[in-house]
Amino acid sequence: MKIVGVDVWNVVVPTIPGTVHSPEFGPPVFDEAPIHIIRLKTDEGIDGLGETHRGTPRSAVDAAIERVIGLDPLKVSLQSLPLGPPPPSVRYPGRDWEVLSTTGTGGGAYDAFECAFYDLVGKALGVPVHFLLGGRFRNRVEADYWIGQQTPEDAARNARIGYERGFHGMKMKAAIDDPWMDRIAAILEATGPEFKITIDPNQRFYRPHEAISLARRLTQFPNVALYEDPLPKWNLDWYKQLRAVSPVPIALNLDHPHNVVNAIKAEACDCMNLGSNMTGFLRLAAIAEAAGMACWRSSGNNLGIMEHAYLHCAAAARNCVLPSDFVGSWTREDDLVNEGIQFDQGCALVPDAPGLGCTLDFTALEKYRVQ
Repeated sequence: MKIVGVDVWNVVVPTIPGTVHSPEFGPPVFDEAPIHIIRLKTDEGIDGLGETHRGTPRSAVDAAIERVIGLDPLKVSLQSLPLGPPPPSVRYPGRDWEVLSTTGTGGGAYDAFECAFYDLVGKALGVPVHFLLGGRFRNRVEADYWIGQQTPEDAARNARIGYERGFHGMKMKAAIDDPWMDRIAAILEATGPEFKITIDPNQRFYRPHEAISLARRLTQFPNVALYEDPLPKWNLDWYKQLRAVSPVPIALNLDHPHNVVNAIKAEACDCMNLGSNMTGFLRLAAIAEAAGMACWRSSGNNLGIMEHAYLHCAAAARNCVLPSDFVGSWTREDDLVNEGIQFDQGCALVPDAPGLGCTLDFTALEKYRVQ
């Protein structure tokens, strides 16, 4: 089998008004960044779908295309695809593993091509992607609802939507000057204490004394589950200081093995929200598992192809037991696939079809395609 061509579609899919920020906090902006949908084509008629992160330059996609044409997808390492220039260590046989990036080489397009290779190989072998990742530990992955920065009234309304759809909790963004405590109170009144909240300031609580003061005030709310990335992550000593006195468990959003190891050594958090690509995520999850930590799969308001890839990853990581982020499913106008992720009582159902388990919706693809 050989890869003989790659189709590329450049798309911009807006978010649904009211699902991310309230108007008072401005538009989300990130949804204006283009995303590339790719399709690997082989001489045997089997294809593989991938999706870049928003804002990935087309030049990175084109560079990766040059390197995949002619490859046999069944004869490459899915753990480290040959998409970038040869590493310097080729001069020193046996040292490659020490310099190769854990997320692969090949620029910003690597994740999309990794996704497409897994999809293609899964279809060729007749197995779902989670089988290629080592097999699934669960066929239902718990997920949380999600909002950006919203007024208390909008937050309560969206929380109620998530609650009525069967979700057990919701993540919300917050800055230190937001009315975030009023949001929590409004969500509590709208849903009850069983609907849990993860507060994610994206490092915007700035200093330990502010974060500690706010954490102590959270004790009045029975619906707060986690406190994610409250402080700048360059100073893990601050996190250790916060964790020592916080009544709420602390989570860190990390995407590189060195950062995971350093967070464990510093005793900086109680659990982790892990990113990286597909193979990279499983490596990070294994490190966290060795330290006895639970994790969840992060997201970036992706479209349907990448969300499916992350779902397979979450199913294959033994300690990925906290609610994961598959938020593009309801924040975007469309996910561009015919088989969107199916949710049941707050859980995403893991596909068993060969490959990722999704196919392109060409009508939607053309609707959101841009030059």
